[in-house]
Amino acid sequence: MEYIAHIRESNQEIQTVGEHLYETRQLAEVYGDKIGIRHITGLAGMLHDLGKYTEKFQNYIRLAVQNPDNPPKRGSVDHSSAGGKLLYTLFHIQPQGTFDKQDVFIKYVLTEVVANAIISHHSYLQDFLNPQLESRFLYRVRDLDIEGFEDAVVLFYKQVIDKSAFFDYVNQAMAELDQYMKREGEVDFELKLMYLSKFVFSALIDADRTNTRCFEEKKSAGDKTKVEPMHHQKLFHEYYKKLMMHIKSLQAGSDANTPINLLRKEMSEQCEQFAKRLSGIHTLSIPTGGGKTLASFRYALKHAATFEKKHIIYVVPFTTIIEQNVREIRKIILDDANILEHHSNVVVDDHEEEESSEFEDVVVSTRQKLKLAKDNWDSPIIFTTMVQFLNVFYAGGSRNIRRLHNLSESVIIFDEVQKVPTHCISLFNQAVNFLKTYAYSSIVLCTATQPELDFVHNKLAIEPDAEMIHDLDHVIESFKRVDIVDKATDMKFSTEKLGDFVEQKLADEQSVLVILNTKTVVRNLYQRLKEGNGTVPIYHLSTSMCPAHRNSILEEVKNHLKHKKPVICISTQLIEAGVDISFKCVIRSLAGLDSIAQATGRCNRHGEYKKKQVYVIDHEEEDLKRLKEIKIGKEITRKMFIDLKDDKTRFGGNILSAQAMEIYFQKYYSELKTDLNYFIPKLRKNMTELLYANRIENTYYQSYCKENETILPLLLANSYKTAADHFQVIEDHTTAVIVPYGDEEKEGKEIIADLNGQKSIEDLTDLLRRAQQFTINIFNYEKDRLDQNKGLVSFLDGKIYALTDGAYDDCYGLNLENDSLHHEFIL
Repeated sequence: MEYIAHIRESNQEIQTVGEHLYETRQLAEVYGDKIGIRHITGLAGMLHDLGKYTEKFQNYIRLAVQNPDNPPKRGSVDHSSAGGKLLYTLFHIQPQGTFDKQDVFIKYVLTEVVANAIISHHSYLQDFLNPQLESRFLYRVRDLDIEGFEDAVVLFYKQVIDKSAFFDYVNQAMAELDQYMKREGEVDFELKLMYLSKFVFSALIDADRTNTRCFEEKKSAGDKTKVEPMHHQKLFHEYYKKLMMHIKSLQAGSDANTPINLLRKEMSEQCEQFAKRLSGIHTLSIPTGGGKTLASFRYALKHAATFEKKHIIYVVPFTTIIEQNVREIRKIILDDANILEHHSNVVVDDHEEEESSEFEDVVVSTRQKLKLAKDNWDSPIIFTTMVQFLNVFYAGGSRNIRRLHNLSESVIIFDEVQKVPTHCISLFNQAVNFLKTYAYSSIVLCTATQPELDFVHNKLAIEPDAEMIHDLDHVIESFKRVDIVDKATDMKFSTEKLGDFVEQKLADEQSVLVILNTKTVVRNLYQRLKEGNGTVPIYHLSTSMCPAHRNSILEEVKNHLKHKKPVICISTQLIEAGVDISFKCVIRSLAGLDSIAQATGRCNRHGEYKKKQVYVIDHEEEDLKRLKEIKIGKEITRKMFIDLKDDKTRFGGNILSAQAMEIYFQKYYSELKTDLNYFIPKLRKNMTELLYANRIENTYYQSYCKENETILPLLLANSYKTAADHFQVIEDHTTAVIVPYGDEEKEGKEIIADLNGQKSIEDLTDLLRRAQQFTINIFNYEKDRLDQNKGLVSFLDGKIYALTDGAYDDCYGLNLENDSLHHEFIL
């Protein structure tokens, strides 16, 4: 009898359970090899679909194929629990095989880590103990009665691996786990095992889906995984040569010997020399306008080529624009195919319980195609956001965590690292520490305003001599191209008064950038200036616009600046990071000192003029009640401005000095110290407790023991799924929607139209990547408003959303009223 794992949609060809388990194991081993745990991840791969060997499941499959229009109820048969149950039965209750007594701890840990990945591969890592003091893990691996379980195990030993070889394999996995636990011995084992569990789960999810995708597309997955690292290495060498040619062309330019360009050259060369050092967590504190993108890319390529890293990953703030850096890199390496831009998850993820997607795991439906098409970050060069980076480690569902293993053996550059959301600081630090210590990645914290991430309780393990640039105080002084003018401590500005001030500065300077803290005041000021000025071009920027739209506006603004024509741009803080643009005058609404520093980088950026002014104002109409971090940063900065006004020698006489920035971040984190561990009001617990508290500090565990008058029969008692269910980088949940933006190529509209057609997995993958440029994120209340006004449509079984024509405005972007002056959207 053939035991079916999958059935190809195109020709109904069968992939057997034995084939799928063997091939998934092979892939999982390759992924686990990155951190020295190939047998641990391989064990998860070879056992994850053991339950498909049961007669009940095979009947379920055949019934589904025979009745495609009326398939069995989804999730009516559980195939995910059997592999975890086998491990638990063998090695957690009644150990068999040859194990020394000192291996009991390792044996139990291995069982809990791997079994949890197996039983969770259609949902998310289960809680060992949840808020109701129940263990879904124990129920699945110990208490659940699986019909035909013993027969399935016999078939597994017969068709996948014989019993003796299986026990040898488990012994090898135990040896790997023992070595893993000995690294960084002082770290709490719950923390070590939380990240190990997530890595194993990532490897399993990606191996399972990659093998399924390759079967569906009649491709070999094994050869692909062996070739990719060599392919990436070759590319990095080629890209380095192209970068150096580009740098030489810049150094041959007519302005190459200006003081700023000479300093840029010197810092770039220091980054190259630093690339020869061993991997670790390092800082790159180049001032704004100092050439961070090229300098960090030079370091990344040299370090990746020298130490055989697999990926170069840029992580930028969730409020910023990726396109600028990507465009700059593309121009240099002349290669678009090997760069991935990942702004947001276009596909709405399932947070479905347990076995709800079992049917799609057999027959490749639309829903399953979308799962297989989601990107796993296997590209050589990746640009993504802080939201997506943190989601990889902590968000629910399987689309995010699938990418985790590809963060190992990488060069990861955090651009504008000071923008890490405060409530995620501890989680960020621990994730980065894991990547450094266990995943052999090299980390670069790249910013002009280094936050004090080693000042908080859960410290970032930065190297003792981490800074790449020599003599930072000299560099900061040399890059001083503006004077900060404090207009915030003595007066407040209304929109009308600010409009008058902008017009006054425009008459003096010709180009003005205004950066405000909220989209509402940005829009109000834009409307005020449009009403009072009919000749000077005025532009508006906010995150209500898709990346392609923002990029188009920035290109128009740059064109005016290049030809020295009058121009005004009003923007939210998204323009402060990663945007190479230079105005003669910048007006910044009072905010955190790091934001003030970033704003100065948009004024006289290349030292084209003598010193220019950046005016800091206090806008009285900004509502910061829901923007706690901006509000606190604003008040700390206000007090520092007052201190400097009272004593001109404070902070070395410079509000943006390294000394001032250190003082600012220490005060900022002290003010927010209760938020740093991601407090969950609903549970009245910190996220860090759910994820890696030890038994003494784990209140769920203590309550369980007290209530049941016995200890939990597990070494781990943490609540991974509960933590994931409550995790959001942005506190208000958002949904990604594709927008119909575009006048000439109309690519946004084309993408939306293409979603209506029948697509292969490969076509969907390409479509989802293209859609990144035409996507915005909307809050739940915005989604409800759009639904009411019929401004939202869905595709592919409701997994992808798009705006109608009337719900997207060429000036402001998102239009909740769905009354923009466009042609009616036709499905």
